[in-house]
Amino acid sequence: MEENQWMKIVNEELGRLPYTSEESAHWSKQSIYRIPASVTAINPTAYTPYLVSIGPYHHGSDNTKPMEKHKHRAFLHFLERSKMPIHAFWDALAPVAQDLKEAYDELSPEWQDDTHKFLQLMIIDGCFILEILRSSTTLTNAPPPPSEAQPSIVRDYAPNDPIFSRHGKLYFVPHLRRDMMMLENQLPLLVLQKLLAVQTGQPFEEYDLTKLILGFFGNFIPTRNMTEFNHCNHMLEIFRKRFLLEEHKVRGPSSRHIHGVDIIHPVKNLVAGGIKIKRNKTSSIKDIFFDSVYRVLKLPQISLDESSESVYLNQMAFERFHVGAGNEVTSFVFFMNNMIGSSSDVTILQNYGIIENFIGSEDDVAKLFQSLTKGITPDPENSLDEVHRQIGEYCSKPWSQLRTEIINTYFTDPWAITAAAILLFVLTILQTIFSVLAYTNPR
Repeated sequence: MEENQWMKIVNEELGRLPYTSEESAHWSKQSIYRIPASVTAINPTAYTPYLVSIGPYHHGSDNTKPMEKHKHRAFLHFLERSKMPIHAFWDALAPVAQDLKEAYDELSPEWQDDTHKFLQLMIIDGCFILEILRSSTTLTNAPPPPSEAQPSIVRDYAPNDPIFSRHGKLYFVPHLRRDMMMLENQLPLLVLQKLLAVQTGQPFEEYDLTKLILGFFGNFIPTRNMTEFNHCNHMLEIFRKRFLLEEHKVRGPSSRHIHGVDIIHPVKNLVAGGIKIKRNKTSSIKDIFFDSVYRVLKLPQISLDESSESVYLNQMAFERFHVGAGNEVTSFVFFMNNMIGSSSDVTILQNYGIIENFIGSEDDVAKLFQSLTKGITPDPENSLDEVHRQIGEYCSKPWSQLRTEIINTYFTDPWAITAAAILLFVLTILQTIFSVLAYTNPR
């Protein structure tokens, strides 16, 4: 290409360069992202669906092809139950087709240029999701299978359906739930909202869909907090917001960043230094705070199972790529990783009721948090900055360091336990006195 031709092209591109407000509007529409290879290379299986593809990114992959027939079958049952013609659903989504495309940060020409094919995918996948949500909350009250003498005249799922039955709920739905929490495997919530509005023939209510999604993920939320979920973009964002609710108290922004002294020590060292660990009454991962007077660190209870790694990584990926999402989940993961230096730290947290371990050994839990932080840089202005600062200040005090050294040095030797216990008791009394004096008279 000649130099003058290149300059001409650049000048034409400059003429088409959008204004800042237009660019801002463009970026704000995106909420479903392709995770780059630099991230997925560390743990590819955490971002790749096992059973079902939702949306265009993994459609047609070898892993998810067998589920396509079940998705189409669910689509037909959805239409049968709604008693509405197919064109009613098409007409509801067609006007917002471009908005749905713009929710994805990257679309291949296969989907970008063929709106008919794209809408077909949106409708089938959306109906499948709604059928999964519905069946997962109603199967417990499903009628018994009809007898051979009186076959059912209702064209619904058979009692031995491999997916939409009690059997499917036990063996397949947990894996589907994991797949439906992956960032690349999301569908714009607008699709489900439009489909539900046509099916019910009523104006869409965000409350009803949100409640259905939270019920599917097993996270009940009080009605008074349902407005917190307004304007979510997809199911993963709803699940993430559930992680952040029920905060105990509002905290202002921290005045300091995390420096060397503010790094959280392993749990065994915190306990050795005189810090008490208590389980918080709420389940919000934001609800972590340290009472420096009474030396109490309160933490929420978390349950860990085989899907936890993928769940955390995809929420962290959403925070990483969606501008303005926040960094609460990422901050929590780094906080826990700093507290868990070995399996003995996991044992302590289990004993205090902080960790429910459904993974395996304590060592497996320690390795889980180590793997979650690989290749990820924490935000220096993270949501737990103030807690880091307070604990760092406490651990830097001479009597806290002396107490930790005594326990780690002498409490492993049976002959020295008695003498060390007496000294530790005296130090604890002195520490309590100085803490109260510092609180009542800061000078």
